[in-house]
Amino acid sequence: MSLATQTVAEPAAVHEDDPRRRAWAAVFALARFEARDLLRYVLVLATLVLYVGYTVWTLFHEKDGMEAFPVLQDADRDTQNGPLLLGIALFVCVNRCTLRSRRRGTDRQFDVLVMEPWRRTVAHVLSVVPFAAVTALVVLGEFTRQALRPGAVGHGSPAELAVGPLYVLLCGALGVLLARLVPSTFAAPVGIVALFVASVFLSAGTSGAEWTRWLSPIVGETSGNTVLPSDLVGRPAAWHALYLTGLILLPALCAVLVSGGRALPLKAATAGALALTLAGAVGQSGGVSPELAAARERASVSPQRDQTCVEHGTSTYCAFPEWTGRAGTWAGVVDRVQSLAGGTAARQPLLVRQRVEARYGLGGDTALDPLTTPHQVTVGTRWGGNRVPEFAVAVGYVLVAGDEAKGGELCDGRVVTAMWLALGGDSHPMTSFTNVRLDDSVTGAAYVLAPTSGLSMTAEQTDVVRELLQRPRSEVTASVKRHWSELTASGVSTAQVARVLGTEVPKGAKDCAQG
Repeated sequence: MSLATQTVAEPAAVHEDDPRRRAWAAVFALARFEARDLLRYVLVLATLVLYVGYTVWTLFHEKDGMEAFPVLQDADRDTQNGPLLLGIALFVCVNRCTLRSRRRGTDRQFDVLVMEPWRRTVAHVLSVVPFAAVTALVVLGEFTRQALRPGAVGHGSPAELAVGPLYVLLCGALGVLLARLVPSTFAAPVGIVALFVASVFLSAGTSGAEWTRWLSPIVGETSGNTVLPSDLVGRPAAWHALYLTGLILLPALCAVLVSGGRALPLKAATAGALALTLAGAVGQSGGVSPELAAARERASVSPQRDQTCVEHGTSTYCAFPEWTGRAGTWAGVVDRVQSLAGGTAARQPLLVRQRVEARYGLGGDTALDPLTTPHQVTVGTRWGGNRVPEFAVAVGYVLVAGDEAKGGELCDGRVVTAMWLALGGDSHPMTSFTNVRLDDSVTGAAYVLAPTSGLSMTAEQTDVVRELLQRPRSEVTASVKRHWSELTASGVSTAQVARVLGTEVPKGAKDCAQG
């Protein structure tokens, strides 16, 4: 080939490629315009501002209670509900944007343009990408803030964090597809209702089978009380992210096909998206594997096989690896309770064992059986808020009765002693007294919560404890230490305890709760 031939051929190749490059540049320009146009819809703007604003407020709002001690394998799922309203708003408004030319009668003008209808459809799909990007940034900021909290433990899942942005993209793709299939502005609201009704009928028709739950874009858990180590969570998050990716591509590519796209690569990509969706759906429907079931059984029945133990003072604290950093916090509660005790209990080495019921997964809400081994105390996987005084109650009645099983059966005057140990050293004892009782009362009979078995308090025992908590701490502590043997003797009556500690002796005091 001569130099002249090369010189002529090269500009020709560049010239031939220019229209394609210009066509895609026009698609991206139209996508940017449509994204800006979406912000003109009050529904989109309001839900976006609400979502971003509320999340930013929670990031800088001071957390207390259990919120100050997040578990990251739960915190990643908490980012999924925020974009719900934004996704619905985009579904409706992207649908209207796609139908704009039909509503205004400008389809004929578009038909004479160089940009084919299928390229305009691609632009409408791409117009949702900036909103998904904003969602991703909000999710990342929300999770990062939780991970940086001093009390945070555990590990988050990138696949769980991806659900929010993927959901936003899915809503946009479905809105465009619905506009191409049913060119009516009423189709979007009807479509939302139809999807909801279909999900209800599917769940009812399959008796709530586990695999049907995972067909939904966002999959929550029926109970938020069970917190498991990250390797026992067992949610098929990666498969679900794959399923959502295929589910996004499938309606987007189908919308392009309906709009006139007929290229072979487009058809192949649509078939690939369908295969991706099916692969994700099958993968996420596998259920609990035998290996995971065995690991959950081991963690529930013999947690010591998976735990690491550390010593603080005279006591030992055994926890799952992700929670070992909390041993010092637990030790602070134990030291506070023991500082109020007398006799050998003030120096009694305790074994604090973290326990969880993992056999029923995240949806389980089963109470833990009390330990029968002497001087062992249960602590759960949740911490902060009411969990702190509940743990203190367990430490108190183990010091008084010897073990958790006997502590949960206390009904004589020793209940008063155990409750004083649990709450007497608290910075806000009356608040903790309210929080630790099932009915949030400070009068009358009530059930007191603990990590395993709680205590039943009579009205008279409640009156004595309330009076002790309102007296000077040093005065009561000195009396408890001085009369420790008498206060912890089996069968000691509530009246005797009140008399020894110098409180008003309740009339007609009963040693055990009636009814």
